[in-house]
Amino acid sequence: MKLIVLTALVAVLMSTVSLSETFPQRIVSAGGDLTEIVYALGAEDRLIGVDVTSNYPPSARDKEQIGYVRRISAEGVLALGPDLVLGAHDMGPPTAVDQLRAAGVRVELAPRGDSAEGIPEKVRFVGQLLGLTDKARQLASQIKADISREAARAASKQPKPRVIFVLALGEGEPMVAGVGSSAAKIIELAGGANAVTQFKGYKPMSREAILAAQPEVLLMMDSAVGRYGGIDKILERPELALTPAGQTRRYVSMDGMLLLGFGPRTPLAIEQLGEALRQ
Repeated sequence: MKLIVLTALVAVLMSTVSLSETFPQRIVSAGGDLTEIVYALGAEDRLIGVDVTSNYPPSARDKEQIGYVRRISAEGVLALGPDLVLGAHDMGPPTAVDQLRAAGVRVELAPRGDSAEGIPEKVRFVGQLLGLTDKARQLASQIKADISREAARAASKQPKPRVIFVLALGEGEPMVAGVGSSAAKIIELAGGANAVTQFKGYKPMSREAILAAQPEVLLMMDSAVGRYGGIDKILERPELALTPAGQTRRYVSMDGMLLLGFGPRTPLAIEQLGEALRQ
């Protein structure tokens, strides 16, 4: 009897070891949203390197850095000895991705997920790669429910303020978010209306077009506000100063990955942005 029990115990231990060896144990993540998902699944101990967009949770910053998600260095990644490179759909450059695969490194690019519907798909994708399918399924369901709750709450508020998201400023025309952009999607989820409807994606917008759009709220990332000298200097720009947002000094500044990352924290982003739009 003791021999049978001992044999069964050994079999269980062997299967556990075999399972852990089957799935990646040395992961490099190129994409802040993917890094947050790995942490949310409790697999952060397997992360050996991350890109510069992986700034949450704060402990992610202590991991080895591989550069920007679209400009990774194949040599730097290879030096870490990963058994999986988990990348955003636009990880690059393509030559670096090809070099990694040619060196025998497994590279998996996540599905594009810059929408409420895309987040659960990304979570399940990461969970499957890490051997955490059940946990990922539960996390995806919870995020979906939380987004639905926060979006419904925001949608019940009226009126919907007209919001312009400014990605970049410079010598020329401001780069703003148009239809279908990640910024437009989070604005709509939070109960706002994107003031820019003339084009899709992110494009420069003339002073005249911005004034005609009549935005009531200016939305920017914290990093951009700091980069361009602070909100006072930004609101002095003629294309913004004469808008309703500029005249009432109504603006919202948020962490970029929280606002546009479309990851586990998106329900919080909807909640915080929705509250800010109503102040």
